[in-house]
Amino acid sequence: MKDSTMTIRIASDFSRFPAGRYTTDGPYSGQGFLEKKLIPALQESGSVKIVLDGTMGYGSSFLEEAFGGLVRLKQWPLSVLLNKIEFVSDDEPDLVDEIRGYMRDAANE
Repeated sequence: MKDSTMTIRIASDFSRFPAGRYTTDGPYSGQGFLEKKLIPALQESGSVKIVLDGTMGYGSSFLEEAFGGLVRLKQWPLSVLLNKIEFVSDDEPDLVDEIRGYMRDAANE
C-alpha cells in the first residue's frame, strides 16, 4: 500500500478545534495529531496529503509540535518528509509556509 496517497482532513479526521502542544494540553493537541494520525499515515502510505481547511484556526504550538515534532523524531529526513507530505490550504495559504518553517527549524535544532 506504500504507493498510495492518504488524505488527512484535520477538521473532519481529527478536530475542528486543534489546540495545544502536548496531550496534557487537551485531546486535540499537536502531539496527539502527530501520534494518532500523522505517523500512522506516513507509515502506511507512500505520501500524505494534509488538508488544513475547515478548522477554527491553528495555534503555533499545535503546528510546531505536530510538524516540527515529526522532524525531531528523526524517523525520516526533512527532505523525505517535504516530498512525502503535501499541505493543502485554500483558506490560509500562508499556513503551508509557516508549517514548512517549523519543520526546517526543527531540522536545524
